[in-house]
Amino acid sequence: MFSNLPPVTRALLIANGVAFLLQLVLERTALGPLMLWPLGDGFMPWQLVTYAFLHGDIAHLLFNMLALLMFGAPVEHTWGPKRFLTFYFVCVVGAAVCQLAVGAWTLSQGGPAYPTLGASGGVFGLLLAYGMLFPHQRVMLLIPPIPMKARTLVIVYGAIALLLGFTGLQPGVAHFAHLGGMLFGWLLIRYWRGHPPFGRRKPPRPRIVR
Repeated sequence: MFSNLPPVTRALLIANGVAFLLQLVLERTALGPLMLWPLGDGFMPWQLVTYAFLHGDIAHLLFNMLALLMFGAPVEHTWGPKRFLTFYFVCVVGAAVCQLAVGAWTLSQGGPAYPTLGASGGVFGLLLAYGMLFPHQRVMLLIPPIPMKARTLVIVYGAIALLLGFTGLQPGVAHFAHLGGMLFGWLLIRYWRGHPPFGRRKPPRPRIVR
């Protein structure tokens, strides 16, 4: 099955796995500059991308990679490698931008500076894309094992992330980064489709039959 995966999805799975092995082998401080740090407190431009290849623990890695496998592969088969790769990294960078905004606000309130890592922003963007491409496709949740339409799954996960982000009921998770991945993914899809706020494509001229 792994050999039949589309190329970008397969490459992302391998890259995340290799990065996690490096995390296990190297000291945490060695990879610290690759994590996403708040502005003015260790931030460097490359962190907008590199943070998405690091994970906090094996469960964090496996959950994201399973979601990448489930939702990324069908999206890449539909869009092709180039558009899929563009979409994924737009979501990753968009998630980072939103997290930087949240981190700046936290620091302004006297809160602690902490790094962000994980592919969740890109994965949430892929979840949104899957829901928009295959809205009526039924998917099965892991916990709890409840089948639902992909469109419903997107709404549920987005609502949960929004609720947890504003209430702080699950600290230590970058919920607004997850929402940022979905937001930038949604904007990019609307841009590709020519929908507002990026304008609307003119309908084709009717053919005149004589």
